[in-house]
Amino acid sequence: MGTHSHGTSLSSATAAGRHKNMLIGALALTTAFMAVEIIGGFWTGSLALLADAAHMFTDAGGLALALIAIRFSERPATPQKTYGYIRMEVLSALTNAVVLMLLSIYIFYEAYQRFLNPPELLGSGMLAVAAVGLVVNLISMKLLSAGSSESLNVKGAYFEVLSDVLGSLGVIVAAVIVLLTGWTLADPLIGAGIGLLIFPRTWILLKQAIHILMEGTPPEVDITLLEQKLLTIPGVTAVHDLHVWTITSGVDAMSCHIIVADMAKARTTLASAHQAMRSGFGLVHTTIQIEDRELWESETPMKI
Repeated sequence: MGTHSHGTSLSSATAAGRHKNMLIGALALTTAFMAVEIIGGFWTGSLALLADAAHMFTDAGGLALALIAIRFSERPATPQKTYGYIRMEVLSALTNAVVLMLLSIYIFYEAYQRFLNPPELLGSGMLAVAAVGLVVNLISMKLLSAGSSESLNVKGAYFEVLSDVLGSLGVIVAAVIVLLTGWTLADPLIGAGIGLLIFPRTWILLKQAIHILMEGTPPEVDITLLEQKLLTIPGVTAVHDLHVWTITSGVDAMSCHIIVADMAKARTTLASAHQAMRSGFGLVHTTIQIEDRELWESETPMKI
């Protein structure tokens, strides 16, 4: 005997979908200022500005991927894709992380070249463009802050904009140094620093995306405690084949087999198990199979 319980449709409202308008606003701001930074980078000769522009290009691509993922997640499930397309969000986040890693490597290479051959720089132009960029990035961060705690994709976009804020601050510092001292090596040094700042947050995002794709246990779920909770239900003698995994941000699933001593009380036991998962662990998408203890024990030696 088994049942499947869920609260809302998987494809109806992912965490990222609830913040779609915020993503659109951030994308518009990022794309507009990216063009300004590209022009400003060539105008001033600043690697830091060009590095930040390249990073913002990646941000714009990441935000666009997030919106595409949301659009796909709204498609209904099919017999071939029983979860629909809601995992497109995770694939989008993984793509963002990989591209950011590659971008960092390019920035380090370009910084090395500029250390060998320092270019002429226009410090005042660098400062003006970077100051505007700081304001734009702070607005984008504000737009994305609420959704960053709910959605992996929005979190990825938030981290990218956060690193852009740090990048803008770095360009401002480089511009001030160039204006006050004329030391142009500050520019490639700050540019390399921008690349270095990308790595830690990108690594976290990459690990989270891979963990979900590997169907690892959600970090907020203590699976040992969950199993102990099931074993405290009256009549339950054992639990096996217990799995908890994340389908996409905000949508966790659980399945298990519960062994009971009295199959006559299976319905009550099943209801108690579903309630325990909802109230204790926030799991509403659950599949629980009830098995008779005597039958299970007789088949146990045959199990692999």
